[in-house]
Amino acid sequence: MAPDPPEVARISRDDVTHVALLARLSLSDDELDEFTGQLAAVLDHAADLDALDLDGVEPTAHPLPLRNVFRADVPVAGVDRDEVLAAAPAVEEHRFKVPPVLGESP
Repeated sequence: MAPDPPEVARISRDDVTHVALLARLSLSDDELDEFTGQLAAVLDHAADLDALDLDGVEPTAHPLPLRNVFRADVPVAGVDRDEVLAAAPAVEEHRFKVPPVLGESP
């Protein structure tokens, strides 16, 4: 049987009010009650994890032995600018011409 988790100090409504003040959040009474319960559950879970006997367990970044496989970083020839611009619906001064996005054009 697993050992009992260590005793965790309960988070109070005043603690949540203080954290909300630091975060510049305005919380209603209902939200304070809700978040107090949620934060208490998170702290209880953290205490459960803290109580685990992990002697001999190697730290890992991922539970499966996966690794990224990258292609070789080999330079290749780019696309010719004139060829790309030839496919554009409108070109102005060797650039794509697009309709204004944020208001009228100058």
